[in-house]
Amino acid sequence: MTTMTEAASGLREFKMPDVGEGLTEAEILKWYVQPGDTVTDGQVVCEVETAKAAVELPIPYDGVVHELRFPEGTTVDVGQVIIAVDVAGGAAPAAPPAPPQAQASAAPAPVPPAEPVAPSGESEAAAQKPKPEGRKPVLVGYGVAESSTRRRPRRVVPSQQSEAVAAVAVVHAELNGHAAPAARPLAKPPVRKLAKDLGVDLAAVRPSGPDGIITREDVHAAVAPAPAQAPPVTAAPTATPAPAQDRAPAPLAPYDGARETRVPVKGVRKATAAAMVGSAFTAPHVTEFVTVDVTRTMKLVEELKQDKDMQGLRVNPLLLIAKALLVAIRRNPDVNASWDEANQEIVRKHYVNLGIAAATPRGLIVPNIKDAHAKTLPQLAEALGELVGTAREGKTSPAAMQGGTVTITNVGVFGVDTGTPILNPGESAILAVGSIKPQPWVHKGKVKPRQVTTLALSFDHRLVDGELGSKVLADVAAVLEQPKRLITWG
Repeated sequence: MTTMTEAASGLREFKMPDVGEGLTEAEILKWYVQPGDTVTDGQVVCEVETAKAAVELPIPYDGVVHELRFPEGTTVDVGQVIIAVDVAGGAAPAAPPAPPQAQASAAPAPVPPAEPVAPSGESEAAAQKPKPEGRKPVLVGYGVAESSTRRRPRRVVPSQQSEAVAAVAVVHAELNGHAAPAARPLAKPPVRKLAKDLGVDLAAVRPSGPDGIITREDVHAAVAPAPAQAPPVTAAPTATPAPAQDRAPAPLAPYDGARETRVPVKGVRKATAAAMVGSAFTAPHVTEFVTVDVTRTMKLVEELKQDKDMQGLRVNPLLLIAKALLVAIRRNPDVNASWDEANQEIVRKHYVNLGIAAATPRGLIVPNIKDAHAKTLPQLAEALGELVGTAREGKTSPAAMQGGTVTITNVGVFGVDTGTPILNPGESAILAVGSIKPQPWVHKGKVKPRQVTTLALSFDHRLVDGELGSKVLADVAAVLEQPKRLITWG
């Protein structure tokens, strides 16, 4: 789809692209440029959140930013123009768009921000300083980034220029009859979302991060109740306390006195909610449970951590649980299938794209490891490490979340014993892993403390009957109880 058009006076308009497959809208999380900024081909200009992931958008040409059509936090339909760039360098930049609240008011338009003024002796050096190279594109169709783990550094006005910039902005505002605009608080998108969920005004938060960036700890500190101060010592008689039933109940959390807070459901969370409802009421779910002694598996994990062939790789119980599930699927291949409603057919898959449920600041996502069935243990460990790291950074691509066949969800990391997981849409089974902890267990005729966990397997009963589901779950448990079966069964 074409994402740019050419307008009069050398202006080119960049439209919101379809960054996934069939997505219809995306929310603008962060603008990395402002009107008047110079951009180069491939430079990331904004970050958007779709129903599947957060994606950075690169601009496909050189020029000067003329106008940003939408403010941060706006949900924009695919195909709408979001930024205009003057490729000829002659058009005057337009003021950045006001937030929706400001657009609805009758207040005059804000004064464009003044140009930064460098201290004496630094202007010439700053002007001659070479511009950094543009960010390598990360959107499909424009190439790939050099590193998927590096984020574009935030552009911050140096502290030496702060006073001069503030002075110019105040004088400019006073001459035009307006109050000087307050500086926008610096915070990363996950921190902004946290503040929004907690009802915290970032402008009132004291930053503790580098260059004045607000951290998650700063937001939590802003909502923490203030420490009680000792009452002054006076000679006044002690007042009789009011009856307990007459006191107002304490709120669950300090939301500025409000008893309720409404949080818009959009992006990844909205898509997840729709998918889970569709899955729960489309596929007939069956869940089975088994409690198993995994002491030998935990010992093997510690041994693998010391193995030179596994050095630098992510080695944990989840790695061996994933391998155990892959062995169980190999022994029971009919479980790896999907239901074709239109053709009334069961589609058996001869490959395993293993999904791993991951909790992220934007909600639950399920990226999958492509062709996990063909990977060795070190290769599987490497793939798991990359998947988890990418998810934590919010860089999981839509393609990484498509085409899954079975999924593992590790609820044990939250101290939960087990659960009844809902199938990821289009998949046949999902394995929930509970917490692993010492429990009394009969071992070799004696009660001993052993490392024990509970597994839960949910499956689509249209595809998997009780016998097949039981065999798969029993095989996973057997491998974890006797991990040498990874060799004899694998």
